[in-house]
Amino acid sequence: MQPDMCLPSYSYVSNKFISPILFVCMLWISDFSVRHALCNKRGQRIKTRKRNIAAPLDPSSFSDAIVQIYLDNAGDLELVAKSIESSDLNFSRYGDTFFEVVFIGVRTQPGTIKPEEEGERHPYSLIDCAAQREAILPYVLFIQKTLRRRPFLIKSLENVMRKFLQSLEFFEENERQKLAIFTALAFSQKLSGLPPETVFQPLLKDNLVAKGIVLSFITEFFKEYLKENSLDDLIALLKKGKMEDNLLEFFPSGKRTSEALSEHFTKEGLTSLVEYNTKKMFEVKLKEIKSTLTTMINEEAEISEVTEVVKQQVKDAKFPDIEVVRMLWDVLMEAVQWSGKNQQQNSNSALRQVNAWAGLMNAFCTSGKLELELIYKVQTQCYEDAKLMKLFPEIIRSLYDQDVLAEDTILLWFRKGSNQKGRQSFVKALEPFVKWLEEAEEEE
Repeated sequence: MQPDMCLPSYSYVSNKFISPILFVCMLWISDFSVRHALCNKRGQRIKTRKRNIAAPLDPSSFSDAIVQIYLDNAGDLELVAKSIESSDLNFSRYGDTFFEVVFIGVRTQPGTIKPEEEGERHPYSLIDCAAQREAILPYVLFIQKTLRRRPFLIKSLENVMRKFLQSLEFFEENERQKLAIFTALAFSQKLSGLPPETVFQPLLKDNLVAKGIVLSFITEFFKEYLKENSLDDLIALLKKGKMEDNLLEFFPSGKRTSEALSEHFTKEGLTSLVEYNTKKMFEVKLKEIKSTLTTMINEEAEISEVTEVVKQQVKDAKFPDIEVVRMLWDVLMEAVQWSGKNQQQNSNSALRQVNAWAGLMNAFCTSGKLELELIYKVQTQCYEDAKLMKLFPEIIRSLYDQDVLAEDTILLWFRKGSNQKGRQSFVKALEPFVKWLEEAEEEE
């Protein structure tokens, strides 16, 4: 640095002049040093972060504050909602505690549903009200309003409901009834974002099921839900909760039979649920029998073997004979190797199938009523399937030749048949064969 660019020496400047200059320089040097320290070797500025200093967790104080709001407003949920809305309480941190206070009036001990011994409690909770829809619905609407204001609380509601449902044995019977009614109303009112699996899956604890607690809870739930909703709504709800095919899982292991289910829900006035379950079980067993039969047909098993297997499965499933006849025809036609648009090949394939498995049909068409049902089934399929439309008289003739259909049954259908699907055209198509039967009968 050149001498003339240096600061004036102290000997040429008075004390009054140099002191302020030195002070400014010292500040500049100090600031430069700090900035230099905040730079890395590449000359980039290092950003400093402010630390988020978290306040210590204090759920007890939060619980006491919510309890006090209830007490100040004498449990009036409208006023409680307004007070909560205007408060600056930390719901994002203490959401679980909030719902515990709503449900049982006090915060629970960690990991349990036992009330906190040192905390305050209010007498306006859900389990303190009457076990009636009119008394419980306001709580559902109160929670609905709270969730609309604070949607992030839905997870806390799930947590608390899951905890309570898994601990039903520690509640009194009337308290479990209130929880069941609340749960049913929550779904009826479409409580914001509450997933059905949150309710149904936690119930399936072995000890709760074994004691019959779950069956009692779910029965009360069904009864309350069906007061305002259809059976289809309930089935859709069960499907979302992955339970539509598993109603028997709510029953103790020693009572998991269709008979026990039918007896229990009939006694409780839930006959529509019994009918649904009967139909569902029928469909499941029908699918199993169809699968077995299809496999045996494709493997070209002996007719006698197939007959015995089907008879046993039908007996176990308690299938009506008419349904068995319908099922057999469906499976036989589904197993045909159709050739596409070649009508003659399709006709030949269908007739070969009928002739090959006529013995199986004959084993189950044991009365005129069942034979007539088979004709109706053939008529319906020929009417709905274009490739079989012209094949109706040939199939009937083949079934007659194989002793599956009796002459009297065919004549009864021809003269008084009740199935109207394509009846006029099918009657006309079968007329030559019927005329032949009548002539043969006259000759005899």
